[in-house]
Amino acid sequence: MAVEPEAEPAARRTTIADVASRANVSTAAVSKVLRNAYGVSPAMQERVRAAIAELGYRPHAAARGMRGQTYTIGVLIPDLRNPFFPELIEGIGEHLAATDYQALLGPGGSTPESQARITEAMIDRRMDGLIMIAPVVPRAQLEATARTVPTVVIGRHGRSAEFDAVVDDDVTGAGLIVDHLADLGHRRIAHIEHRDTTRGIPTTMPQTVRADGYRQAMARRGLTDEIDVVPSTYSEAGGYAAARELLARPRRPTAIFAGADVAAIGVLNAVHEAGLRIPEDISVAGYDNTSIAAMGPISLTSVDQDGRLMGSNAARLLLERVEGKRRRSVLMSLSPTLVPRRSTGAPPVNP
Repeated sequence: MAVEPEAEPAARRTTIADVASRANVSTAAVSKVLRNAYGVSPAMQERVRAAIAELGYRPHAAARGMRGQTYTIGVLIPDLRNPFFPELIEGIGEHLAATDYQALLGPGGSTPESQARITEAMIDRRMDGLIMIAPVVPRAQLEATARTVPTVVIGRHGRSAEFDAVVDDDVTGAGLIVDHLADLGHRRIAHIEHRDTTRGIPTTMPQTVRADGYRQAMARRGLTDEIDVVPSTYSEAGGYAAARELLARPRRPTAIFAGADVAAIGVLNAVHEAGLRIPEDISVAGYDNTSIAAMGPISLTSVDQDGRLMGSNAARLLLERVEGKRRRSVLMSLSPTLVPRRSTGAPPVNP
């Protein structure tokens, strides 16, 4: 009968006591180094860091949480397919790279219920702070969350005493697109807005503010009678469906302004499918200036709201709250810029 070899004993996890012994210091000193606490000499810092590297020590997240901090930041992301959101996350990561904090992503979906579920899971896991990208939960719920854990919101307009916010000046951004198209000679400029028709959404969401900016700019340019907003979704399928609707009209627009690049890609597909030329027959513009917009074959005119800078600022504001460096809330609004490309041009002579 074959005899099975005896199982190898499981490797023991390196502890803070092992690090203290190797560095010839107390466990309290190791803890201070891990927390970047005041009163640790450079020599002790170097000795402890060398022992940590030599032993491959990793602090136990749950144990750190019991002592008060986990050095984790939760990031709520509503849509994994939107190419703008990775730019925000890159900005968050770039700022956290020089710290002991790590960002953990939570795909929250597009409903208040799904976002609340992910938010509660992050709080239950004792994350030190939350960055919420364009959350659709009610304001009262956002403020209740911020009273529980330090919170920064990206993209949602409006000041609150409970949380910080980083936003793009979406009214100005929408105006940049309208002015650009009007200066080219367009009058029939349609706008595709992200709107959930099954439930109400906060009026402070970026898509609502962009649509308001579009209306204001059209009125300012004397084009009130040409205002045309099509509700859809910020997705490729949403942009495609909205463009199909616009192109089927007897009097179709000469320019389409999609409120996000991801929707503008769907518009481009619909226009090409209809056998129309861009921009000779119809101009198309987006918002976000994602890497897709800059690709040569696409060359999409878009508004740049600098996602990396927004993410970096959100991370900075959050760490200031987590570390108790600031108590007053901050509403930071960044100024967008227009990036014209080949997808926009003068309207056709006989549209």
